Amino acid sequence: MRFSLSAAVAALAAVPQASAFNVDQWDILAGKALVNQIEYQYTKPRYFNSTCTPQNAAIRREWGSLSKRERREYIDAVQCLIDSPSKIDPSFAPGARTRFDDFVAVHINQTIFIHTTGNFLTWHRYFTWAYEQALRNECGYKGYQPYWSWPKYADDPLNSPIFDGSEYSMSGDGSYIPHEGPTAAPGIVLEPGHGGGCVTSGPFKNFTANLGPLAVTLLVPGLDVQNGTGLDYNPRCLRRDINVDAASYTKIDNVLDLFNRSTIADFQSRLQGDFANGYLGVHSGGHYTISGDPAGDFFASPGDPVFYLHHSAIDRVFWTWQNLAPRERTFVVEGPTILPGLGIENPANATLDDVQYFDVLAEDRTIRELLDTTSGPFCYIYL
Repeated sequence: MRFSLSAAVAALAAVPQASAFNVDQWDILAGKALVNQIEYQYTKPRYFNSTCTPQNAAIRREWGSLSKRERREYIDAVQCLIDSPSKIDPSFAPGARTRFDDFVAVHINQTIFIHTTGNFLTWHRYFTWAYEQALRNECGYKGYQPYWSWPKYADDPLNSPIFDGSEYSMSGDGSYIPHEGPTAAPGIVLEPGHGGGCVTSGPFKNFTANLGPLAVTLLVPGLDVQNGTGLDYNPRCLRRDINVDAASYTKIDNVLDLFNRSTIADFQSRLQGDFANGYLGVHSGGHYTISGDPAGDFFASPGDPVFYLHHSAIDRVFWTWQNLAPRERTFVVEGPTILPGLGIENPANATLDDVQYFDVLAEDRTIRELLDTTSGPFCYIYL
């Protein structure tokens, strides 16, 4: 059966709780992207996964559009992963104690191969999807991975349903410790936030981070880099330093600027930050909005549960960009296969057939298989 644009619009209009959104220009473009994606899938059947249709695709929604019950169900599923035993080989990650830690360990191990690289977007897309599947298949979660729409809360992140510290939030700020702001990139020194200590409110106030840190950015006494691989046991509290200065890089104009980029190389470069010209970028801006430990750690950042809301938003940006011109932008890749600046001359360029590795999290896949959210292992869309 071939769907028309009118049917695609109807599918979008039927999405639950669409009226709950504080609509911004990104939401409008995401709606256009969804219409394009649906039309594209039905007019280009060679790219179409016949088991995924607009009627059965999972719908990922913004955290603030979820009801309190839905937020609580997500939080409870995350807590289930935290309470479940690790499945990873202890000789590889001796510090992993929980199923939640398994995701942190794989990210730490892969860090230099998945940042500022051609696979950055697809690797993290699949990583976030694997986390969603663990919540659903191992912890009984019935919903789908929500995302953090940064522009809606960029002026005051703490006064948001994500960080307000209520039982329906992802917990709040850390306790106050006097400290200097981080150097987020050469020439980019952020003002400090009003936290820095252990998180004291919300569902994750007693959370224990077990792995890392390997790249400390929070300048408070007693927080030191772990020697070795970062995979040894190093239990400590969850720290945050919610940073309004960093959040300024995630405002709507910064997001919309990404959709003016016509090539994948330009898009992902701007997304991750133009550090040489003093621009932090939406990706780093989100991480430094959370700041703290482990969220500010380049390696161990998935150790803060809010990481997955941030990276599902990164995926939504990518999904929107792709589907504003799906014929030209779906199956594209550009960039090296290893983090630049490590002294490796002429690193290989990423290709569509490069395999991505996920250990005990998910089946290994090629980049090609991870570029369409309604094909390969995926069947989801964004509202």
